Amino acid sequence: MDAHDAALAASLLKALPEGTSLLADRGYDADWIRASIYSHISKPVVPPKSNRRDFIYDSKKQYKKRNLVARCFNKLKQFRHIATRNDRHAPAYLAFAKRVAVRLWLRFYNSTA
Repeated sequence: MDAHDAALAASLLKALPEGTSLLADRGYDADWIRASIYSHISKPVVPPKSNRRDFIYDSKKQYKKRNLVARCFNKLKQFRHIATRNDRHAPAYLAFAKRVAVRLWLRFYNSTA
């Protein structure tokens, strides 16, 4: 069965801290999601869907940060251990993800120096 991620948005938004900007793609452009974000005194940075009738302002400058995060996850998933999630325990997975992040940072740092 195919299901979209927006159905789980309500449970994820419960832990949203006040005053944050939530970056998401067009799939999360729903009135109830925006209302939930505003109820946490936060700001949604979600571009409107092409079929939305009312105008909603979105910050293209802030939305560019989402691309940076997506590219970071793409780099992490280049490592098979991260992509397949071989670790059974979350602390071991997090430790390997940190190790990969340091390796990527060193690779970037050495290429710019």
